[in-house]
Amino acid sequence: MIVAERKEKTVKDKFDRFGEAMPDGRLTMPSEGKVYRLREAILLSKKLGRPLSQEEMKQFEVS
Repeated sequence: MIVAERKEKTVKDKFDRFGEAMPDGRLTMPSEGKVYRLREAILLSKKLGRPLSQEEMKQFEVS
């Protein structure tokens, strides 16, 4: 009989260090003061199956 040790699917030891490479703590690029309707943009992105272009994101800007 061969007994093998199973590894967990998640890497918990790296979870606490997530984001250390980002000096200001941001997980995304700065928005330069612009505000977006992100929920709607995310839904469109999922529907299209790809990230939105800058031109497509302009339609979700809040003035």
